[in-house]
Amino acid sequence: HSSFPPGPPASAPRGDLMFLLDSSASVSHYEFSRVREFVGQLVAPLPLGTGALRASLVHVGTRPYTEFPFGQHSSGEAAQDAVRASVQRMGDTHTGLALAYAKEQLFAEAAGARPGVPKVLVWVTDGGSSDPVGPPMQELKDLGVTVFIVSTGRGNFLELSAAASAPAEKHLHFVDVDDLHIIVQELRGSILDAMRPQQLRATEITSSGFRLAWPPLLTADSGYYVLELVPSAQPGAARRQQLPGNATDWTWAGLDPDTDYDVALV
Repeated sequence: HSSFPPGPPASAPRGDLMFLLDSSASVSHYEFSRVREFVGQLVAPLPLGTGALRASLVHVGTRPYTEFPFGQHSSGEAAQDAVRASVQRMGDTHTGLALAYAKEQLFAEAAGARPGVPKVLVWVTDGGSSDPVGPPMQELKDLGVTVFIVSTGRGNFLELSAAASAPAEKHLHFVDVDDLHIIVQELRGSILDAMRPQQLRATEITSSGFRLAWPPLLTADSGYYVLELVPSAQPGAARRQQLPGNATDWTWAGLDPDTDYDVALV
């Protein structure tokens, strides 16, 4: 468990948000139309804009297909129109290939991704894939991508739980395709929370550790950070870690399970 003291007021969300849709032949045309409407509802109110929050849509099929890249649409309504106009690609369900494509072509800094901004992936699936998902998904999470999964089919709970960011109860949703509208508001709020750069963000949470990330505020020459980790029930057992000013993340390990910690970045 981790808890954080109140920080400064959250500013407008800033980051890169990718929707990954199962567009293969394993999804019926009706199911795809419902998923498409769901994603459109998610994105319509978002404050998209150059230099702020950007959205992209990639289809899973035999080969991945980018419906629109980051930065193409400067309003949520324009992105919603593009989502609604998208056509199902059919073919095999090569999700792993699409995830590797997303990493290399969209989320990598070499491909033009913005360094230091939050990155979020929303994968909507009927629960299955023709190729392995775990390794390429882990590579994305290692880049700092927060992964939300919406499964409209059966799916393997353990596999999808491992693929989603931790904790799974916040990042993994099993929903019937006709009930997707029920989670729109909650999921949109979770996405926006992950996109607020002023906040310390805890990801990859396990029973014995977690990763902290924050936006670039200093440079290597302009100062340094001190991270402080304090068990709530033992204020005298604080742990501190000094980090250079160009650091934007740190992983705490070897923590006690079922313990609340307070974290401060100073």
